[in-house]
Amino acid sequence: MAPESIAALTLQSKHLFEIRERAVCRVQVVVRDNNIDQALKALKKKLQREGVFREMKLRNYYEKPSEKKARQKAEAVRRARKLARKRAQREGGIVAAPSAARPS
Repeated sequence: MAPESIAALTLQSKHLFEIRERAVCRVQVVVRDNNIDQALKALKKKLQREGVFREMKLRNYYEKPSEKKARQKAEAVRRARKLARKRAQREGGIVAAPSAARPS
């Protein structure tokens, strides 16, 4: 086998390994004293933190690339505003508004 083909196979196998590594997300929850409810609660919390539910919701239907860009941009704006709001609140510039006082 030529050195070029060996290098190509190595790169290809490395790429496949990276894909598999990203695809496999192992979450482990320990069940103590046969308490399934507590274990399910812990599992749900871990999956929520990992973003599995959000990704499942997004993959439920096809999202056009333009829609994906718009959604990501809106999320970035939301995150930036939230960060600025928290920063201003920490500096004492803004008092936290109660959630019930928001107009509908």
